[in-house]
Amino acid sequence: MGFLKQDAPHVEDFAAWSAGTRAEKIVPMARHWAEVGFGTPVVLHLFYVVKILAYVVVALLIVLFTPGISGLGQIDAWWTEPIVFQKVVLFTMLFEVLGLGCGFGPLNNRFFPPMGSVLYWLRPKTIRLPPWPGRVPLTRGTTRTYVDVGLYAALLVMLVVALCSGGTGPIPALDSSIGVLPVWQIAAVVGLLALCGLRDKSIFLGARGEVYGSLAVAFLFTGVDIVIAAKLVFLMIWMGAAVSKLNRHFPFVISTMMSNNPVLRPRWLKRKFFTRVPDDLRPSGLSRLVAHVATAIELLVPLVLFFSSGGWPTAVAAAVMIAFHFGILASIPMGVPLEWNVFMVFGVLFLFVGHAGVGLTDLASPWPILLFAVLAAVVVLGNLSPRRVSFLPGMRYYAGNWDTSLWCVKPSASAKIGEHVVAIAAMPAAQMERYYGSPENAQLYMYMGYAFRAFNTHGRAMFTLAHRAMAGRDEADYVLTDGERITSTAIGWNFGDGHMCNEQLIEALQERCGFEPGEVRVVLIDGQPIQHQSQRYRLVDAATGEFESGYVNVADMVNAQPWDDTIPVHVDERPGVSP
Repeated sequence: MGFLKQDAPHVEDFAAWSAGTRAEKIVPMARHWAEVGFGTPVVLHLFYVVKILAYVVVALLIVLFTPGISGLGQIDAWWTEPIVFQKVVLFTMLFEVLGLGCGFGPLNNRFFPPMGSVLYWLRPKTIRLPPWPGRVPLTRGTTRTYVDVGLYAALLVMLVVALCSGGTGPIPALDSSIGVLPVWQIAAVVGLLALCGLRDKSIFLGARGEVYGSLAVAFLFTGVDIVIAAKLVFLMIWMGAAVSKLNRHFPFVISTMMSNNPVLRPRWLKRKFFTRVPDDLRPSGLSRLVAHVATAIELLVPLVLFFSSGGWPTAVAAAVMIAFHFGILASIPMGVPLEWNVFMVFGVLFLFVGHAGVGLTDLASPWPILLFAVLAAVVVLGNLSPRRVSFLPGMRYYAGNWDTSLWCVKPSASAKIGEHVVAIAAMPAAQMERYYGSPENAQLYMYMGYAFRAFNTHGRAMFTLAHRAMAGRDEADYVLTDGERITSTAIGWNFGDGHMCNEQLIEALQERCGFEPGEVRVVLIDGQPIQHQSQRYRLVDAATGEFESGYVNVADMVNAQPWDDTIPVHVDERPGVSP
């Protein structure tokens, strides 16, 4: 990769390549990815490094301006104060809910502008997606109103108020001379986040409510229960993520991530993560080993952290988990959850090193255990029925197993979206053409995106099912766009979550655009339930609804190559309809 110039895939005869089938065009892109990754220029990675440093500096300044904090030169006197942790949590929530964290910038295919979130959520008439419109009163509809804007603005204001506040006084049980933030401020943040989330799930997910919202709930407790509850939240994050990686998909995530890792520069080293480059691009034994070791670390080491009370076991476990998160951070993964990993490192130091002696035996009430039980129940439900729970609260981070979608969109439908949907960003294809300078370059990088998706196991099924979605029609009439990109344009936030681009979004767009039958066809694939070795799918026409459903077997996907779009499909029988 160059400093300023992207390391692009080399296509000798563009006209011949363009004339090939989709599978044929993915082949050279996949082979390029295996040795280079996306080829992101170094300067873009440096941009994200600067953004991380800015996050750290601003968080530090917020802490330093807290009454009672004596200055950076005396950090040993105040770094374990509970208000320090509280402010870092709330600042990170603010950072995320503004759109500056996960999903920011070109590495998440956000070009013009590089973020959405606040630009959409403070604008009336944009699309909102309530999680339970049929069950929760006053949440029906998909149009953002001034009430929604007001709730979101109030959340931002309340976060700023809390960040500017001082502590409530000494807490001897935590050896604190400053204390914690006023409970009413924390309650206001939790309440406003809940109200925003009930009106629009994208705001709750965009705030990373399963992490920072859960920790904010922990701040409603008193004394040592605050630290114990926060430790339990961290424990559930790690163990939930580890359990979700007990599948056949995760090694594919490792091989894809390592090939895109800016630290692993030599091509020969990147090739080691695949079975046999360029012909067999399934994960190698090395990728599987790394996947198993990473899963074991994430599952077992946090238990040592939680149940040890200091000394060398805590020190070793903390070092391992810090190295674990720095390993993720150094790869600058797609979706760029960078500040989250920095926060997790800080959490390891504050909770498990700074307060190593605080444990379950110090519990003053059952509330931390109840919080842990609620989080665990959501994680269990998310693994058993992934269609019902977003992979974020389900804590199935980077497991390679989540709901996905592929949208087959005609140019006429794209024009309708541009005309009738209140949005900030243009459709993905138009953004890519503007960013890469020409339709030819945009097409190359579009297929690089297809290759990335196809390196994940569900990508093979996705492109297989695309043929079925467009059956009887000329596939050349459609532009295939990842559901994440559609979500980015339509609602302003995405982080790899198929729950944001399912039937609810399809219906919201249909209501506004009035697509003709066949103008928009969508492939929806559910994540794999932990108890089954298959994944359900649905094919939906935006105008007429679902017209096919069935399943694909995980074994067929993991044994295929990235360019294989002939995965066996098992179609549900429907009365009077032949598959």
